[in-house]
Amino acid sequence: MDITWYGLSCFRIREGGVTVICDPYDKSVSGAAPKLRADIVTTSHLRPGHSAIERVTGEVKVLAGPGEYEVKNVFVSGLATYHRKQKDSPLERNIAFFFEFGDLTVGHLGDIGEIPLQSEIEDLNVGEVDILLVPVGGGETLDATRAVEIIGLLEPRIVIPMHYQHPDLVPALAATLEPVEKFLKEFGVSVPEPLEMLKVSKSTLPEETQVVLLTRAQ
Repeated sequence: MDITWYGLSCFRIREGGVTVICDPYDKSVSGAAPKLRADIVTTSHLRPGHSAIERVTGEVKVLAGPGEYEVKNVFVSGLATYHRKQKDSPLERNIAFFFEFGDLTVGHLGDIGEIPLQSEIEDLNVGEVDILLVPVGGGETLDATRAVEIIGLLEPRIVIPMHYQHPDLVPALAATLEPVEKFLKEFGVSVPEPLEMLKVSKSTLPEETQVVLLTRAQ
């Protein structure tokens, strides 16, 4: 399996000839918004930073709601979760997706801000989450402290932070997010050497939870 990060919450996951794109964004979020090809695209919620499916080409199956799906032998579970409540606004639904690629399970938490109950996670029946893509930058999503909390619930082998302050974001969005270093300090790890792409198999997973930083693909 290989995993590439395109900024904010947008990832490409490739395994067994199948390509998944999670949370594609448009140029209202970044002038560097990618155009990508995929078999499956997931959108955690209908905002420009997470649902620009028009920027994904190919014979694409779009998944945007809770439930269980099977696409090209990839089993996908969508869990309804929520943003954090802001002032008098209601909680906004967010879909966290879990992908079962044979013996590897990847979770993409989207713009989650409210931590789900342990019982809700158990109801997914996805087993162990090997790799977790988790927002850490605060704002309307998990901040560093709450990101560490949800990692403790899911106990993944690899954590890839996302949705934090980084270059190329429009200034208004960047100003609402914290840098990834705050999460790393809260998690108690030093800043790892960033990778352009994570290549991983079941046999190469670390024994203890490891944080992997990815550089934004051009």
